[in-house]
Amino acid sequence: MKKEMSSFDVRSIVSEMASLEGAHIDKIFHWGAGNVLFRLNVQGDGKRELFFRDKKWLYLAPFRPETPETPTSFATFLRKYITNARIGKTVQAGFDRITVTEIFKSDGEYKLIFEMFGGGNVLLVQDGKIVNCLTHRTWRDRSTRPGEDYVMPKSRFDPIESPFGEFRETFRSSGSDTVRTLATVVNLGGQYSEEICLRAGVDKNAPSGTVGDEGLSRMYASLREIVDSVIQNGEPAVFRKDGKIIDVAPVDMRIYRDAESERVGSMSLAIDALLKEIGQTEEEAYVDPETEKLKKRIQKQAETVDEYRMESEDLKNRADAVYMDYQRINELLTVLGQKSKELTWEKLAEGARKISFVTDIEPPKNTVTADISGLKVRLDYTKGIDANASLIYQRSKDIAEKAKRAEDAMKESEAELEKKQKGIEKAKAAALGRAQPTKQFWFERYKWFITSSGKLVIAGRDAHSNDHVVKKHLKEKDVFVHADVHGAPSVVLKDGYAATPDELREACTFALAQSKAWVAALPEGAAFWAYPDQVSKTPNPGEFVPRGAFIVRGKRNYEHHLKMELGIGEISYQGARKIMCGPAELFSGGRYMILGPGKGKSGRRSGEIAKDFRVPEEEISRILPPGDVEIVKRVWGQEPTADDAAGG
Repeated sequence: MKKEMSSFDVRSIVSEMASLEGAHIDKIFHWGAGNVLFRLNVQGDGKRELFFRDKKWLYLAPFRPETPETPTSFATFLRKYITNARIGKTVQAGFDRITVTEIFKSDGEYKLIFEMFGGGNVLLVQDGKIVNCLTHRTWRDRSTRPGEDYVMPKSRFDPIESPFGEFRETFRSSGSDTVRTLATVVNLGGQYSEEICLRAGVDKNAPSGTVGDEGLSRMYASLREIVDSVIQNGEPAVFRKDGKIIDVAPVDMRIYRDAESERVGSMSLAIDALLKEIGQTEEEAYVDPETEKLKKRIQKQAETVDEYRMESEDLKNRADAVYMDYQRINELLTVLGQKSKELTWEKLAEGARKISFVTDIEPPKNTVTADISGLKVRLDYTKGIDANASLIYQRSKDIAEKAKRAEDAMKESEAELEKKQKGIEKAKAAALGRAQPTKQFWFERYKWFITSSGKLVIAGRDAHSNDHVVKKHLKEKDVFVHADVHGAPSVVLKDGYAATPDELREACTFALAQSKAWVAALPEGAAFWAYPDQVSKTPNPGEFVPRGAFIVRGKRNYEHHLKMELGIGEISYQGARKIMCGPAELFSGGRYMILGPGKGKSGRRSGEIAKDFRVPEEEISRILPPGDVEIVKRVWGQEPTADDAAGG
C-alpha cells in the first residue's frame, strides 16, 4: 500500500491548489507528530482546509478534521505572521516533492514551503531566509533552521520539462535495468516506471543499454501522455483489490488493470480515501516515539540494502562486459600499457581519445574509461584484463557483503520493532475508542441523506464536486434538484422518476438547507426539481457557465415555503449504524436533534453533537449545513433498529 506521495501526486495537488489563489488564511492548527492545517477563506467557495498530514501528505481535506483547542507554539507563530494573509500562486519545485506558495501581507511577501521527503517539513521563508519551520535539521549541504538561508535541495532530473534528447542522454547514462533506470536516474519512481514500460511495450527487466531509440521514443511518448494528463487534472482514481485500496494516482494506471478502479473527483479525495483506509487519524500523538524511530531506522536500512545490492549488481555487469569483449579490451590495455612507458601524458591522452570506444583517460591515475556494451568501465592500463576484471568482481563482492550485513542489522531492528509493538495497538485502540467512526460508504464524499422511502440523495460540497455529482451520478431515471439561491449545491435524487411527492419535497428542503440560504438564516425558501435531459453544461450564445453550475431548460417544478431546518440522528443503513443529517420530518424515533441556523453566539456545534453521538467530530462536521447551527430540539430515545430506522 502507498506510504507517501509521488512527484506526480504533488504535481496534481499543485493543480488543485490553483483554486486557492486569492484566498485568505483564516486560522492555522498544529498537532500530533506532524499535522498542520491551514483553514482558508476562498471567495465564492467558503472555507477550505489545506491539510499537511503526518509531514508527508498534502491535500485539500474534503471536511474539517478535529483540531486542538490550544494552539502549539508553532501554530501561534504562524498565526502571528500570516493570519489574514492572501495566497498567491503555488508551484512545484522542479519535479521534486516540494511545493512553494506565495503569501502576501502588508508587511511583505513570504513563501510557504512544504517538503514531502526526508521526514517532511513546513517552512515560512521571507527574502530567502527561514522565518520558522516545523522541523529543525542540518544536512551536509543545507540547514532548515530559523534565521538560516533557505537552500532548495539539489534538484534531480525533471522528466516533465526535459526534451527527448535530454531524456535519452540521461537514460543512456545508466548501467542498470530499464525499470530501475527510469525509477532512479530518470526520477520517475517505481510506480510510474512500471507504468511507462507497460504502456510502451518495453521489457522492464531489459538492461538499459539494450533498449533502442525506438523503444526510448515510445517510453518518452508514454511519459508525455501521463504528464499531460496530470497537468490537465487527469482522472484521479482509487485502485482496490479484494475491496482494499492498493494505490491511488492522478491518472488511470494500466499496471492495475486487474484491480477495481474507482474514479474520484480530485487527487485530494483519493488521498483522503487512502488515509481513511489505512487508519491514520489525527490522533497520531498517541504513537510511541520509540516505535517511530525504529520505523525510520528500518526504512533507512532497507534503502541502504537496496543501494548496496544495485551497486554490487552494476559492478558485476561491468566485469562481465569486460570478458564479453575480451579481445578488444585486452588489446586496448596492452597498447596503452606499452605506450604509457614511451609517451608523455599529453601524447598518450591524445592518442587514446582517437579510439572510438574510449570515453576518457586519466594518465596521472593510469586509468582509461571504455564504453563496453553501453556500460562505462574504468580500467587500469598498467594491469592486464584479468587483473582489472578481478578487481571489479572483488568490489562487487565487498559491496554484496555490506548489503548482507545491512540486511542482518535491518532484521534485528524489525525484531525489536515487533517486540515494542506488542500492546501498543491495544493501548491506541483504547485511546481512540471514545469516538469510533461508523462504516463508510461511497456517497459520503458528498452531502447526503436517505429519503422516507429509502432513496439516496447526494449533493456537491463545492464547485468541483457539483460538477462531479451531475456528470457522474445523474442518470436517466434520476431527478436534478436545486435551490432558488445563487451558489446552491447540485443535488441528485437517485431513482427520482419513482419518487413520491413527499420525497421530492424532502430533496428540495435538503437542497435549500445546504445552500447559502442557511448562512443567511432565512426562515424559509424555495427549490425546484427537473429531469436529467433538462440539465446541460452547454451555454446559450454569449453566455458562460462557470465551474459547478448548470443550465436547466424547460419547466422547473417548484416547491415553495420550505422550512429552514434539518434533523440529525442515528439511522441504520445496510445493517450499519450511521449518523444522517436530512429534512427534519424524517426523524421521529430513536436519537435525533432538530437544527436551525445559528445566531452567531456559540459557533458551530459539531464537537458537541459528535460527543453526543459518540463519533469523531469530522463525521459530524462534514454532514452539517454551511455556517453555524442551533440545536432547536433534542430527542434522546432508544438505540434505533434496522426495522425502524429511516432509510433502512
